[in-house]
This record gives sequence, structure tokens and C-alpha cells, in this order.
Amino acid sequence: MNKFVPVWILALALMGCGGKNSSSNIDAPGDEKTVKDKTLNAGAELMQDKTPLKGFSTYLDGFHFYNGNINSQMEAHHYVNQINDDVYQAIIFDGNGKDAKIMGVEYIITAPMFARLAPEEKKLWHSHHHEVSSGSLIAPGIPEVAEHELMEKLVSTYGKTIHTWHTDQEKELPIGSPMIMMGFTKDGQLNPGILRDRDKRFNISSAQKKLHRKDIRTPEIIPGANAWEKGEVRQLVITDKVDSVAHKH
Repeated sequence: MNKFVPVWILALALMGCGGKNSSSNIDAPGDEKTVKDKTLNAGAELMQDKTPLKGFSTYLDGFHFYNGNINSQMEAHHYVNQINDDVYQAIIFDGNGKDAKIMGVEYIITAPMFARLAPEEKKLWHSHHHEVSSGSLIAPGIPEVAEHELMEKLVSTYGKTIHTWHTDQEKELPIGSPMIMMGFTKDGQLNPGILRDRDKRFNISSAQKKLHRKDIRTPEIIPGANAWEKGEVRQLVITDKVDSVAHKH
């Protein structure tokens, strides 16, 4: 099985970051950092090791919607770390500037790994086939040939996404229940307005990318993924009951 991002693609990705062109959706309330805070942060930046963060080397931009509410859509900036050949993890931001807020996380696995999941677990995951083939998922800042190779791997993967800060709803703080997100599976589902806005900011054409990716074979979707299409919606709720599964040793 091919690696998620070959070494030569990683090198190119580091050369082209895609530019700072998308600000955070909200301004969090609170006072400005104090001089003491700024000094401590500067010292930590110089002296502390950030090894876990260094592995987040791939930048993907795409779109999510709340599981159970396809009309509530938002752009999502993913910074991806490859754990091994079959498992990846991503930190999701609401922008790509220094003011960006962490919206949540996404775990990405290959088809063989997804096939092994329990039926109920599969309902929490979405496929990436349409995000790739439609051109709506992009890797800003790297050459087309490198992005194409990356998409050849992503097209058959599955993602489990949870948003913890709903900045798309102008929530100034990470309040409310974490929410399970889904990815689009057909043309006409994604709001064309937010797609046009994204394409304009990145100076790209999703329609052209769709044409360039026609040679990428769309895989057969493993049953259980995209369960929302069959009305099998799963969502997180806040409860005062103890989840016995979370407390197993």
C-alpha cells in the first residue's frame, strides 16, 4: 500500500503553505495577552520541544456538515499527521491564519481498517470518495501533480470527525455538545456559495480539479459508511449518565 504522503510530496508541501487567506470566523472574548504572558510564550517557543506537532505536515481544505443537518455547512482547514500507513489524525481549524480556532479533530483510516469496524461504529464515519472526485477537497500550496497523487490515496479512505468549537455558528467560546460531522457524497449537496468563496480565496477552480481527477477511480463504498443517507443519524448529546464504556479499564 502506498504511503499517505511520499517524502517528495512532503518536501513540496513544506515549500508551499497555500498562503494566509482565511481568517477565523470569530473573535474570542477576553483581554489582550499581558507582557508577562507574551514573554512566557516566547520563552516556551524557543526552549520547549514540540515533537508531536512537527508531524502535522499536510494541509487539506474541505467542507463538513453536522450529521443530521446537511444545511449547516462550513469550511474546514485540516492539518494532518500520518501515524502509519493506515491511520492518520488531523487538527481542524476554522481558518489558516494565526487567529485560527481549533474546531475539532478528524481521524482517517484506509478501507481495510474501516471494514474491520463494528456495524454501529461504522455509522460514525464518512467516505472521502466524493470530496476527492468533486474537487472540493484540496491541498493548497503544492503542485497539481503532487496533489493528484495525494488524492489517489485519500479517495478510498474514511473519516471520523468531531467538532468541539462551533465557530460557524458564531459561538465565541467552545460551548455546547461536541458534534459528529459528515462529508458530502453527491453533487448538489454542498452550498455553491461557500465553495465559490473558498475557490476565490485560494485562486483555484474546483470544477477544473474535478476534470483533472477523472482518472482517479472512485471506489465502491463499504456498507455502513455515510449512514446519514439512510436516516441512520448518530449525534453526541450531553447527559448526566455515566458511560460505562468510557470507564472500562
